[in-house]
Amino acid sequence: MPTTMTTPVQWAAALLFALAIAHTFSTSYFERLAHQRPRHAGLWHLLAEVEVVFGFWALVLTITMMVLQGTEATTRYIDSRDFTEPMFVFAIMVIAGTRPVLQTSSAVVNGLARRLPLPGSMGDYVVILFFVPLLGSFITEPAAMTLGALMLSERFFARGISVRLKYATLGVLLVNVSIGGTLTPFAAPPVLMVASTWGWDLPFMLSHFGAKAALAVLVNAVAVAVVFRQDLAALPPMADTTQAKPVPGVLCGVHFLFLAGVVVFAHHPPMFMGLFLFFMGVAHAYERHQDRLMLREALLVAFFLAGLVVLGGQQQWWLQPVLLGLDSDAVFWGAVVLTAFTDNAALTYLGSLVDGLSDAFKYALVAGAVTGGGLTIIANAPNPAGIAILRGHFRDETVHPLWLLLAALPPTLVAVVAFHLT
Repeated sequence: MPTTMTTPVQWAAALLFALAIAHTFSTSYFERLAHQRPRHAGLWHLLAEVEVVFGFWALVLTITMMVLQGTEATTRYIDSRDFTEPMFVFAIMVIAGTRPVLQTSSAVVNGLARRLPLPGSMGDYVVILFFVPLLGSFITEPAAMTLGALMLSERFFARGISVRLKYATLGVLLVNVSIGGTLTPFAAPPVLMVASTWGWDLPFMLSHFGAKAALAVLVNAVAVAVVFRQDLAALPPMADTTQAKPVPGVLCGVHFLFLAGVVVFAHHPPMFMGLFLFFMGVAHAYERHQDRLMLREALLVAFFLAGLVVLGGQQQWWLQPVLLGLDSDAVFWGAVVLTAFTDNAALTYLGSLVDGLSDAFKYALVAGAVTGGGLTIIANAPNPAGIAILRGHFRDETVHPLWLLLAALPPTLVAVVAFHLT
């Protein structure tokens, strides 16, 4: 409940946040407007870009704050926001989406898939949805999401699979990446927000989250493959195309060194952005070994996350009382639901600000936050990256939020069983 100290700016921010969420469900409407009213088609196409939604409403909030409390106070608020995550996701998406990284990752996937006695493309499908999300515990979730989405795009989405299979695959990918990054304390944003404050190190994460996360990721990958086994068995495995455009092993190694460097310095923008600019020079120098860099997609995702940072910073006044009004059992379910409407890292960050929480409450908050991380595009920071890569394979290039929610519910329930009921 809001307190008597709630300000007009906070009320306005809550309203604009609600409008932004409603906007994410309405992008197809703006796409139709673009065709019906060609005079302003550019504007409607812009508002139909789901990655633009939160950036647009963050701009509206900024103007509203200037009107209500002046330019100086508004500038001070924007300066107080931490935009490290949007910059990091931008850098990691571009590097992870390069041909050297993708070819190396594809070779690993091919090697693992060949060891599975499964027909058609089922082996590739299971390995991508199982191995890549767990890889996110080491190369970070945004990088895993980028790799997984790009491989699924080439091997499945671009080959005429059904709409049902597309949504089911996307739902499992988002959920598995959200929970698959919990084997370590530095890869999943909601874990990262609390790990140092609560003393959660690698042994703690492996013992409390690791086995449960790995099991849930495996069950989800196998279950969706079994449900759509006829579609996947009828799809021939992709031919190995690495020999057509071979990349020198040394250059692949250099790319992975850049990827590792950005991950290591993920909390230090001057360091990882410096590495990124150096990487851009190397990519240009060896342009013949590159495909088109994902600069546009990465910028849109960064813009989305930056808008969420600006809007989300004004939601603490109602989110924190809601969380603290729950016991350790109810907070799990509360976190699952609230995560669908705000970034899960924001929820866990609010919890890290409170002293005296029980160990059971801390576990339930983080477990609920990662469990619900695949329900919507805003539930987990890497989600916009996956959707930005795959949405071109959907009608009107739009991923319908309701169908995504329904597709993500079954794998989310598997995560509930893994983290809360075992």
